[in-house]
Amino acid sequence: MRLTPPTHLERIRAIAERVAQSSGLEVFDVQFRRESPGWVLRITIDRPEAGDAGAAGRSASAGAASVGIGDCERVSRDVGTILDVEEAIDRPYTLEVTSPGLDRPLRQAADYRRFAGRLARIVVSETIDGQRYFAGRLGGLEGETVVIVTEAGRTHRIPIGAIARARLDVEF
Repeated sequence: MRLTPPTHLERIRAIAERVAQSSGLEVFDVQFRRESPGWVLRITIDRPEAGDAGAAGRSASAGAASVGIGDCERVSRDVGTILDVEEAIDRPYTLEVTSPGLDRPLRQAADYRRFAGRLARIVVSETIDGQRYFAGRLGGLEGETVVIVTEAGRTHRIPIGAIARARLDVEF
């Protein structure tokens, strides 16, 4: 069951992308769903190429490459104003604007290139190399295959289509 027609979500995403781009940001995700406090519009923003902290595994959360509270406040204020003026949502809702976080999900092929060198956890939908869960350092992409190297030094090649979930691991 859909909670909001796709055309509404697409319209909301277009508004959020317009606002984010004007601040040098990009929209990572938009969700509009009913939760215990009521309807919640959650917009996740990111800074383009924020994950390029280097293949040595340095944290991508430091410095100007990360999304700050000020970025979230500005996007929230501007998106909220536009949504209200354009009456894009026909029910009461709570607007949340956030960053993907240090343990961000990996969803597209570009994410595996962008975060090469970072620690990650990958769950696959079918057994590969005798397992369904992988943890290690991302080695990037080889065509449509994600390369991950475990702490033990074992290299696994995982077809992108077989990945059910993937996230970065927090490094300190």
